[in-house]
Amino acid sequence: MSAPIPDQVLRRLPALDAVRVIGALAVVGHHVGFATGQNTGDGGTGAWLSRLDVGVAVFFVLSGFLLFRPYAHAHATYQRRPATGRYLWRRATRILPAYWVAVVICLLVLPQNRDASTADWLRHVTLTQIYQHGQLKHGLSQTWSLATEVTFYLLLPVLAALALGRRRDADRVLRIGLAALAITAGWVALMAAGLLSLGLQTMWLPSYAGWFGAGMALAAAHVALRTGGGERWRWLDELGRAPLACWAVALGALAVATTPVTGPRDLAEPSAAEFATKLLLYLIVAVMLIVPIAFGPATRTKGLFDTILGRWLGRVSYGLFLWHPFVLESIYVLDDRPDFTGDPLGTFLLTVAGGLVLAAISYYAVERPFQRWGGQWPGRRRSTSDNQSAVPAVTAAS
Repeated sequence: MSAPIPDQVLRRLPALDAVRVIGALAVVGHHVGFATGQNTGDGGTGAWLSRLDVGVAVFFVLSGFLLFRPYAHAHATYQRRPATGRYLWRRATRILPAYWVAVVICLLVLPQNRDASTADWLRHVTLTQIYQHGQLKHGLSQTWSLATEVTFYLLLPVLAALALGRRRDADRVLRIGLAALAITAGWVALMAAGLLSLGLQTMWLPSYAGWFGAGMALAAAHVALRTGGGERWRWLDELGRAPLACWAVALGALAVATTPVTGPRDLAEPSAAEFATKLLLYLIVAVMLIVPIAFGPATRTKGLFDTILGRWLGRVSYGLFLWHPFVLESIYVLDDRPDFTGDPLGTFLLTVAGGLVLAAISYYAVERPFQRWGGQWPGRRRSTSDNQSAVPAVTAAS
């Protein structure tokens, strides 16, 4: 069999755009469930809505997969790794302009934020709002995950160098996954010992190293398979042939997560064991959702994800992530609706509709122009690896 062409190895996987949409809609559902009081209700619907924050796990695993893949490919093919300056520039121009617009609008427009101080502005502009208790302002509560993900962006060049080393070996995929899980396990152990706060440090990067690491391990396996050096990971391609089975496993893991084993459904702090259980179950959901799309041959089932509508929704899903809390809180202000009331389905549909309108404006007026501008640096011809470092990562899908 002839060797794969590098561009084919690192080709974009359009069907993953639909996975971003699923993650974004799940996060919207979670927030609507909380706003309407469903998350803490006695019905089964509330249990499921309360665990739709699993969308964050989908974003983090996707980020690990998409952003680490160019590094793994460069290492496997003896090419130069993506330039750190260019990679960071592209991440900044992709994420920050639209985010800053959302911060300004939320802090200026939402009446709940009238008391926002200069320190609040500085924290949110610099994405440092997660490092003190109670600093997330209205309309921006979801940005904790973006702050965590940006930390991963900043550390990725160093993490890639540590994970890949200088030699090529078949055990690298396993080592990446185990090392990431060990970091999260150690972090949770410190919480169990009372040395870290379950109300604060659960938002920091080490809590989710296992999720990002799983994505990185999948990326390393994907590159190994496509470059002819990963026969031991062929079972991932076999899993990719059975998407319905994988998604059934994901649904089963999420069903388990809806039970009390993952802790409270409100804002009360979970125990360390409950938090660890949620991390593990959400990891299974995210991996089983992504593997059938990223691995294996093209199937009719996968083709349902790769549509014009799916791709467009994937492009604007970052904006949906950014703007849906603003829309949701505006609904309650304009309708003078009491907190924790309202029809969950109607509120969800209205929030998605309004969120998509603002997301489209954000994409065409802010995100796409800055993406084009960011792609111009440093002005010389881009290599294959540097081109692929532009593949969007997500916290709702960049």
